[in-house]
Amino acid sequence: MRENAYQARLIKTLRERFPGCFILKNDSAYMQGVPDLLVLYKDKWAMLEVKPRFDADHEPNQDYYVAELNEMSYAAFIYPENEEDILNDLQQAFQTRRAARLPKR
Repeated sequence: MRENAYQARLIKTLRERFPGCFILKNDSAYMQGVPDLLVLYKDKWAMLEVKPRFDADHEPNQDYYVAELNEMSYAAFIYPENEEDILNDLQQAFQTRRAARLPKR
């Protein structure tokens, strides 16, 4: 399967699994290596680097950005072979509630 076809199917799956989510496509010409998709859901976000198969080449900086962004919230490489695992992880990440931020007195 070509990456663009897989990405289109994945976006449909994300919208079904996370109703009301916003999905933005990132421009690699603007920031080379940044993951393909930004998923905004309720008060959470995640970034996904879409690959057509598990052994697809990684472009420069992709591993770096996925690791850095995963430290901030959630980021991962996703491909058909790990899709269900990543979607389950994403669902768990989206369900985790942050502690309420109370104003300082």
